Amino acid sequence: MRVLELARREQVNANTIRHYVRIGLLKPGKDDSGYHHFTAAEHKRLRFILQARDLGFTLEDIQTMLQAAEQGESPCPTVRQLIEPRLSEARARLAAMQALVERMERAVEQWAGQPDCVPCGEHICHLIEGADVHLSERCGSRGESQHD
Repeated sequence: MRVLELARREQVNANTIRHYVRIGLLKPGKDDSGYHHFTAAEHKRLRFILQARDLGFTLEDIQTMLQAAEQGESPCPTVRQLIEPRLSEARARLAAMQALVERMERAVEQWAGQPDCVPCGEHICHLIEGADVHLSERCGSRGESQHD
């Protein structure tokens, strides 16, 4: 099968598959027209790559796993070793996202009762630039606001 058919079957972008070919994760042959031709084995390999990506492994990690398998060695010890740092990285990203959610929730609460403000040269949007400063201090005595 060709790239577009494989992409449709696995619900991925064709450019993703082309990238995997360029970096050597997939090694399809070429048909008589010069197009990449993916066998069932390459399709299975793509599924493995996608499953590993879904588990948080990097393309470099996956390359290491595939090389071990190609050499007739079990990639399982490598997989067990590599999952630990990926898990730590995921936990760090999760903590960062949780902190972002909390900042956003505080902003929503803080901004709920504040008026809209026309930029006055001192700010672009007073909500983002420090809603803790009084509007009259930001916009001078004008205190211009517009409500929708």
